[in-house]
Amino acid sequence: VVFTSGATEAINLVAQTWGRANLGEGDEVVLSVAEHHSNIVPWQLLAAERGVVLRYARLNATEQLDLPHLLTLLGPRTKLVAVQHVSNVLGAVAPVGEIVAAAQGVGARVLLDACQSVPHMPVDVGRLGVDFLVASGHKMCGPTGVGFLWGRGEVLEGMPPWQGGGEMIDQVSVDGSTFLPPPARFEAGTPAITQAIGLGAACDYLRTLGMEAVEEYEHELGAYLYDRLSAVPGVRIYGPPPSVAPRAALAAFNAEGVHPSDLAAFVDQDGVAIRAGHHCTQPLHQELGISGGSARASLYVYSTKEDVDAFITSLEATLKMFEGLGE
Repeated sequence: VVFTSGATEAINLVAQTWGRANLGEGDEVVLSVAEHHSNIVPWQLLAAERGVVLRYARLNATEQLDLPHLLTLLGPRTKLVAVQHVSNVLGAVAPVGEIVAAAQGVGARVLLDACQSVPHMPVDVGRLGVDFLVASGHKMCGPTGVGFLWGRGEVLEGMPPWQGGGEMIDQVSVDGSTFLPPPARFEAGTPAITQAIGLGAACDYLRTLGMEAVEEYEHELGAYLYDRLSAVPGVRIYGPPPSVAPRAALAAFNAEGVHPSDLAAFVDQDGVAIRAGHHCTQPLHQELGISGGSARASLYVYSTKEDVDAFITSLEATLKMFEGLGE
């Protein structure tokens, strides 16, 4: 495990070390249109520099990752498949087992963005079979400014350093330097000591709750949110309904005739915090035909059905107010 400032730095680390060492002109990286910007932009930068080809898997009719389409993108030039475990907008869970098996079939590595899964469900890197996994502390009850990269030992061992400085060196002379083995090789400088301690405390807390119990509770709560929100007239929720596939305890949505930023501002006056914008997924919003972003209600282990009810009450009042303005 390599400690980083977050998942964004962890993906950039892989792109700038493993990517620079293994990707060249015409090599292909397969992503999806639903990826967070942090799992798109680092590969775009590398593509511009090295001539790497980026290929994007689309969504299916239920707004999940289209696995059959992704499989058609794999070929002899595929070197990496980099996808999210759970979408931060659609709430959809990716079929990681099938993706890993297909990637291994063409000799490609797999990077998994687990920011939306590690805090919410049991995650076993051994069973998943991926080569890299990244996550962020602040999404799992920990502090900001810390995250991690898990990497398969033999893969990390073959990667060159990214940043140079103290703590990552073996020997230094005026003629050159030698470096420590992973993970220290990738942790140059003074580490984020307090943040790492805080992340450890967060992990201990979640283990005390039990990740199976967290997942079960969030599935129940997420289904309740989906049912309540889908009953509000004029609301369009993105991603598969719980009847089609298990989904995370979040709902990104739009309400007819009201900008999501206005929705967020007015429910905030009732003490309800939702997010409005593109949620760092502009390509996904483009794929869905959304120009002005979306609103998103997110739940966690501390949320309750009463919180959902309060949100729906505030949302309905806000929509009624906007309806009155149009009369």
